[in-house]
Amino acid sequence: MIKHILKSILIASIGFFMACDAPTKSKDKNEKTTALIDYVNPLMGTDSDFSLSNGNTYPAIATPWAMNFWTPQTAKMGDGWAYKYDDKTIRGIKQTHQPSPWINDYAAFSLMAVTGNLKYKEEERASYFSHKAEIVKPNHYSVYLADYDVTAEVSPTERAAHFKFTFPKTDSAFIILDAFYKGSMVKILPKERKIIGYCRNNSGGVPDNFHNYFVAEFDKDFELNHTWGDGWKLIENSTDNKGEHVGAIIGFKTKKGEEVNVKVASSFISHEQAALNLKTEIGNDSFENTKEKAAAAWEKELQRIVIEDDNIDNVRTFYSCLYRVLLFPRKFYEYDATGSVIHYSPYNGEVLPGYMFTDNGFWDTFRAVFPFFNMMYPELNTQIMEGLANTYKESGWLPEWASPGHRDCMIGSNSATIIADAFLKGNMQEKDVSVLLEAVLKNANEVEGRPVNSVGREGANYYNKLGYVPYDVGINENAARTLEYAFADFTIAEMAKKLNKDGLAADFYKKSYNYKNLFDSSTNLMRGKNEDGTFQSPFNPLKWGDAFTEGNSLHYTWSVFHDTQGLIDLMGGKEIFEAKLDKVFEMPPNFDASYYGFRIHEILEMQIANMGNYAHGNQPIQHMIYLYNYANTSYKAQEKLREVLTKLYSATPDGYCGDEDNGQTSAWYVFSSLGFYPVTPAVNEYVIGSPLFKKATLTLENGKTFVISASNNSENNVYIESASLNGKPWNNSFLYSDAVQDGGSLEFNMAAVPNKAWASKPENTPYSLSKKLKK
Repeated sequence: MIKHILKSILIASIGFFMACDAPTKSKDKNEKTTALIDYVNPLMGTDSDFSLSNGNTYPAIATPWAMNFWTPQTAKMGDGWAYKYDDKTIRGIKQTHQPSPWINDYAAFSLMAVTGNLKYKEEERASYFSHKAEIVKPNHYSVYLADYDVTAEVSPTERAAHFKFTFPKTDSAFIILDAFYKGSMVKILPKERKIIGYCRNNSGGVPDNFHNYFVAEFDKDFELNHTWGDGWKLIENSTDNKGEHVGAIIGFKTKKGEEVNVKVASSFISHEQAALNLKTEIGNDSFENTKEKAAAAWEKELQRIVIEDDNIDNVRTFYSCLYRVLLFPRKFYEYDATGSVIHYSPYNGEVLPGYMFTDNGFWDTFRAVFPFFNMMYPELNTQIMEGLANTYKESGWLPEWASPGHRDCMIGSNSATIIADAFLKGNMQEKDVSVLLEAVLKNANEVEGRPVNSVGREGANYYNKLGYVPYDVGINENAARTLEYAFADFTIAEMAKKLNKDGLAADFYKKSYNYKNLFDSSTNLMRGKNEDGTFQSPFNPLKWGDAFTEGNSLHYTWSVFHDTQGLIDLMGGKEIFEAKLDKVFEMPPNFDASYYGFRIHEILEMQIANMGNYAHGNQPIQHMIYLYNYANTSYKAQEKLREVLTKLYSATPDGYCGDEDNGQTSAWYVFSSLGFYPVTPAVNEYVIGSPLFKKATLTLENGKTFVISASNNSENNVYIESASLNGKPWNNSFLYSDAVQDGGSLEFNMAAVPNKAWASKPENTPYSLSKKLKK
């Protein structure tokens, strides 16, 4: 998403792995099975910066989908790259809600320990640290602050956290609470051993009354207390401060090895709610109790998919990716004193009943994250749908990029796809159906009143009149918008059909063919089209941006998720289609970056991957390899998928090949390593690829299990020789999603040479709208 943020600016130790065997296996009956959390490396993707993304992640110390995350802060306050693997100093451990460095953070504050001469300013207090003396797990972070001889640790709950600082013998030990800039308040309560306050920092998308209220409870008396005010002005022996950027300092004497515990919680509702969150989620628990509960929360979710394989590196990568999938969207709701679900609305500033989720860009996550939730977490997705209905009721629009409220980033109308897929899979409460249908129809038809350009459909008036968003009417990325709107229209049609709204369904099925309006038969590519019906000229299929979004025509031509057969027909048949796919991989990684004026990081990531013009590090092309199945050449998909799985991913700080956006790039890995992928959300199919593991057992929410096994699977045996579903031969290159939910087994027999006869008939290909109509 770099260009969306940049254009607005320009224009206005790798984790501590103890395991050495498969997660479900023991060397003997007395050996304890490895906990799956031990395979997770939260540092995966942290070796990134502005110019090159190897994930653009930070180590999120959190429970699944938590309201608050915690992360070590190596960068200055406000820097979206809060933790960079190569940094050498740490400034504190901060509460973070950041979904992406390009979106940046909100409601952040931090804690830091120092000894000796008081250093509280951000640059001065930073301490050297080493990955050799750092423990990074989802449920526990520990770091040795070398300049102060202090070990700082944190373990999380959903809305609180437990800190433990182990000090040396000193008369001058301090803990600093930095409430950050853009408006903050602190109040020290020495008799209660507490610091309370609020922070208001944000990057947009908040109402005027936005606050993050916090409370920090200590288990040691304060021997001194200071605050600082604006301009880092120290005010000794003070107990409260309020301003643009304030903070609190408490001090005491410590013995060697003395542990000082701090229990911290926050709330977007009130200080009283923050105190309730602390009492409810930590209470009298010890640090070890909190740490163990967080580990149990992760283990519960990770155990839903149990991998059995001899390649531990691949197992680590799988669970590290699964951890990322289970972080977003964040729970932006709390529980009141009666246990009822309530939320502060980031849209109208009111405290209201019901669920709310945030920190998600649907342009990324409609592709695989939400289909994964529909497969493995239908109850969660039902709650998310209620949250979307609440968003619509509170703001008048559906979110497309929320953090925490509407943000102007990316394109499309992808909330429709997420909603339709959940509805069609049965993961929506009846009370929310009519509200969400009304919302997606408003998105599709109304242009006025949108809070930001990314909400609703930019250019909908042109799209609904002409069947496309024109290239020459001042709307950037017009071709990409047209293609994404057409797919959204298909999903709306599918939803309307199930609701027996046949006229509405027919209208949107017709609109879903609008992708054809941009197809240029002279190049067999998608191309921007002017308002008068002529194609844009000159046309360079290697030009990134312009008519497309963070990609070029070679990437976006394949964005006909619902009608690949229709695209094949436009190109002139399967052989031509297959050759066009081949060319993307066979050509050099040439590009035209003139639209941006410089080589954006997504382009560089494509170049260095050495896979031609295939740009897996960005989302638009991530489904493309699976399209070989539609041309009855699934063996080519199997070969290339295995290459991506083993070449472009690893559980290391440079382990991604581009942005890991809210779990999407990870969800691609999770699905693909299991052996299938949701090319077309809102239909009852997954497209089969090449399973990476010998065995995977999925425990579904309905209590059933689905087992995927691959005999003879190995580094060289990447091709499917044969397959069977529940013991019967399976010759289709797709799998019905109902088959997974019904439980059973999918068995592959793998080989080193392709079986070109498997899934080679027209009826063996996955869903296409045109194919369906031909029956």
